[in-house]
Amino acid sequence: MSRVLIIDDEPAIRRAMHGILENEGYTIAEAASAVEAIPMLNDNTFDAIFCDIKMPQMDGIEFLEKAKTLTDTPIIIISGHGTIDIAVDAIKKGAYDFIEKPMDLNRMLITLRNALDKNRLVNETKKLRNVVSKQYEMVGTSPAMQELNDMIERVAPTNARVLILGENGTGKELVARQLHEMSPRNNGPFIEVNCAAIPSELIESQLFGHEKGAFTSAIKQKKGDFELADNGTLFLDEIGDMSLAAQAKVLRALQENKITRVGGEEEIKVDVRVVAATNKNLQDEIAKGNFREDLYHRISMIIMRVPPLRERLDDIPLLINSFVVKSANEMGKPIPTFTDKAIEELKKQQWTGNIRELQNVVGRLVILCGSTISEEDVKKYV
Repeated sequence: MSRVLIIDDEPAIRRAMHGILENEGYTIAEAASAVEAIPMLNDNTFDAIFCDIKMPQMDGIEFLEKAKTLTDTPIIIISGHGTIDIAVDAIKKGAYDFIEKPMDLNRMLITLRNALDKNRLVNETKKLRNVVSKQYEMVGTSPAMQELNDMIERVAPTNARVLILGENGTGKELVARQLHEMSPRNNGPFIEVNCAAIPSELIESQLFGHEKGAFTSAIKQKKGDFELADNGTLFLDEIGDMSLAAQAKVLRALQENKITRVGGEEEIKVDVRVVAATNKNLQDEIAKGNFREDLYHRISMIIMRVPPLRERLDDIPLLINSFVVKSANEMGKPIPTFTDKAIEELKKQQWTGNIRELQNVVGRLVILCGSTISEEDVKKYV
């Protein structure tokens, strides 16, 4: 049941609103002043708040500014002295809506219902974000991982472009997602492009979009990944495999913060943070003429190296614990236990496929073994 707080210095107004909203099935709390209401925000969880403008000691706008530092609850401002200027000021400072007194009953109920729907969506989004964040959580406490995590924490809040280096399967995408989640852009999109998986003749259309009729199969206008990532993060995975023609256009986009769709003439402004990753030695690729040196310097303000699994063997028990739960849940099987000797045997492996290989091995053992996974099981199936 939704809880609603009514703040008004007129007892008659509070009683009237209390009765109406209670009849609609809401749980109601009252405060005779904004000063009285502030402590209630700390002690109670409200789903919506009605607040009068004209009150002694602290008016509604002052309450709004203070409350926004304490809660995300939608606040509906009410006033018998309403003007457009007051309404605009209230909305600018974070009010959900502004209603004039005497209030229209239907308007009040519809506004409240909409505010509650919005609050519900915000809360559901937060829960989903937590689920997504856990899905891409970086596991490990080894010195190499501590150093990487420390670097992520320092770099993420900035707009610095980052080049992530590492072997296949080390978790370069996880680093990119952590940079996004811990940045001010985390409410914006995270768009991933696998440069190695897109044919060279299509990469420009993928990144920059195209106009209708730009080429035979361009039957309608399409936005590219730079546009889709506006106000967010664009992750260019395996950038070392990008064609030289596409590299030139990416360089221009990074220099000017503008792109032009394939077959188009209009320049489109974009605000994108680019994070790139590769398993190649770009210095070697530059020497071979396969990668532009000027682009390399544009994307590598910060360089992060993701350690291979053989350099962080102490993290294997933690990684196993993470993967075994996920694998068992996906396969619909009970969560097995690894013996200490089984874990030690896994530490002896070469792990040329790094984290991805370990995850596949754990999944295989969950499927093929019993409730306890032994050293013999590891030797048999790995």
